[in-house]
Amino acid sequence: MANTIIHSAFFLVPPEVQLLDITGPAHLFYEAKEYGAEIRAHYLGMENKVQEFSSAGLALGNLETFSDFSLCETDILFIPGMESHLFYAESFKLKYHDFFEWLRTQRNQGAKICSVCTGTYILAFAGLLDEKNCTTHWKYFDDFKSRFPKVRLLSDRLLVKDGNLYSSAGVSSGIDLALFLLEELYGPVFTAKVAKEVVIYLRRTENDPQLSIFLQYRNHLENRIHQVQDILAQNLDKKLKIENLAERVCMSPRNLTRLFKKTTGVTIGNYQDKLRVERASQLLSKGEKVHAVALMCGLSSSNQLRTLLKKYKYPLPNKLQL
Repeated sequence: MANTIIHSAFFLVPPEVQLLDITGPAHLFYEAKEYGAEIRAHYLGMENKVQEFSSAGLALGNLETFSDFSLCETDILFIPGMESHLFYAESFKLKYHDFFEWLRTQRNQGAKICSVCTGTYILAFAGLLDEKNCTTHWKYFDDFKSRFPKVRLLSDRLLVKDGNLYSSAGVSSGIDLALFLLEELYGPVFTAKVAKEVVIYLRRTENDPQLSIFLQYRNHLENRIHQVQDILAQNLDKKLKIENLAERVCMSPRNLTRLFKKTTGVTIGNYQDKLRVERASQLLSKGEKVHAVALMCGLSSSNQLRTLLKKYKYPLPNKLQL
């Protein structure tokens, strides 16, 4: 491996931590170590405790004291989210004054400070995000903006990097953030091996929105429409006829068309286009050729793909030249 620098990865374990916020990134760094990366992991308490309980009730122990460590440019610190009633409390900032002061010092010393989900609140309370770009879980946008007006909160962003400060939208995006950092440290080939090891089919990037089109329009209880949506998402390279879709769910084409629009708020054609646009953007970001991407998305030519991307004004990587 080209990168032979020893990196220390620190994972904060605050009270009532959201489990996936911390275990997702921690496991990715563990797998990276298994693949030969020189990584030392530490788990820190936000208070002088050797054990904390997660929001799910699971105890996390053998915690080290944050003040025993001084981080540098080769170090990474993950700040996961916690239950909202804790950071909503008026006493929160005063209670963790010492930790916030320590956190500011680590930022100034060049450590990579990475928040997952509502961990962004901890960075903001410490004053690290003033005049900086960041993101957090979509559910907290309004509250976050009102509490921290000096912070430039970016909505509909999965990951945001501003200098040595990193933030991610929430829960599973901590895994994307961990992969993003591993790629910065060890390159895309190594990171692809780690992603494959944990069976992550498609890595998301800082250009991806928080709510993927593959997840949007699914907040309903109409099973037949869910079936159609699954068929469309799994067969983007094929030209599916409305008659065949309707037959699969035992409906007439007319009823399917009507029910799909009533249930999701978009037409079948519009939904399929949105799926293709997001998939195309992901493939292009990975370096796939334009013509190959068009075929993989069920389009007959590069020109069709260009027209579709232009129609939906989808954000593409700056390096992309169509």
